Amino acid sequence: MYRPKTKRVRALAAAVALSALLTGCSDLYWAHRETIGAASGDAIAANEATQMVDPWPPNSGNKHIAYNGQKMQVAVERYRTGTTVPPISAVTSDAAAPPAAPPQLAPPPAAPGAANSVGAPAASQ
Repeated sequence: MYRPKTKRVRALAAAVALSALLTGCSDLYWAHRETIGAASGDAIAANEATQMVDPWPPNSGNKHIAYNGQKMQVAVERYRTGTTVPPISAVTSDAAAPPAAPPQLAPPPAAPGAANSVGAPAASQ
């Protein structure tokens, strides 16, 4: 009748081994701080934001946005008719340009007395 007890011991040992292995996956060691909470110490910033009269940038309320009505009318007409204009490349550097062909190098000068490509000795100069 020791068989059920050994199964329990093996299951308990497996659970202990698994929990020991999984504790290595925890990052709680690195999350320790010497503060009460993760956001503690931000009271001054919180108070400043709370007491701010208008948190939006000054120009966010500007309703007079500069635009070109003629360009907008042409764009709406193109959209309505389904016609498009091919885009113009706005790239200002050569980074997007296709690579240029490598320069053609001239063959090195033959040494005096060496045979040329035909096999005859080179002419002396």
